[in-house]
Amino acid sequence: MTRQDYIRCALQEDLGNGDHTTKACIPPHQRGSAHLLVKAEGVLAGMSTAMHVFTQVDPHLEVKTMRYDGDRIHAGEIIMEVTGSVASILQAERLFLNILQRMSGIATRTRLWADKIAHTNCRLLDTRKTTPLHRAMEKEAVRCGGGVNHRMGLYDAILVKDNHVDACGGIREALAAVQQYLSLQKLDIPVIVEVRSLEELDTLLKAGPVDRVLLDNFSVPRLIEALAMLRNFAKDGLKPTLITEASGNIRWDNLVAYAETGVDFLSIGALTHSVEALDLSLKISKIQAQ
Repeated sequence: MTRQDYIRCALQEDLGNGDHTTKACIPPHQRGSAHLLVKAEGVLAGMSTAMHVFTQVDPHLEVKTMRYDGDRIHAGEIIMEVTGSVASILQAERLFLNILQRMSGIATRTRLWADKIAHTNCRLLDTRKTTPLHRAMEKEAVRCGGGVNHRMGLYDAILVKDNHVDACGGIREALAAVQQYLSLQKLDIPVIVEVRSLEELDTLLKAGPVDRVLLDNFSVPRLIEALAMLRNFAKDGLKPTLITEASGNIRWDNLVAYAETGVDFLSIGALTHSVEALDLSLKISKIQAQ
């Protein structure tokens, strides 16, 4: 689904057979302007998408933006103005704000967490814990906040998780199945394998090549042990250095401790699955005389 398709479907969901309140209250030829008011400090994301809501409702609406995706914004700022049919502005208002507030909320949280570990080389990864059909937009918001995208879906990387391992009978068996599948399908996509213990990590390192190891639910001390094990394998020439990722039970209060272990990435579902929308408001600011 393209963004234009998404906007069209979302407008149909909201407008149905017509905005009866606006039809009742606003003369069809009434013109005016509205501005977007920032009510809380944050990071802007979604403007490049949300502004198309106005033009899809009414191609004659004129949109002027003063801030752009990735910009820090502050309470009291006016960051966008739209001019044209007041009825069209009101019909587009809610969807425009829904997109912009959620994406900006994601970007704001991501920037807050990314800034906290900026003194390390660790980067934040998002996950597939996104709103259905909103994934591309929500992952764009993560990038606006300074995070890095994990795989977009089940199709652009292999990620062998605990259920795959258990269903196959072990790490070694799962990895053998993956290698056979990739060969048969002639696929060249990254292979990531999740491990739950140092024992599983040892098995993985001896089993065969992968691109990244995901260390799931490791405590900070155990993660430090795992990274030392990886360095020793690389030093001994048994395996090249792997990209490392940690996930599970990573919170605001222990974020720095995890990042300072030297792990390459921290994947955090909370960047998208339970974010607070940024407080933004669209206000009619000018009504032109009829």
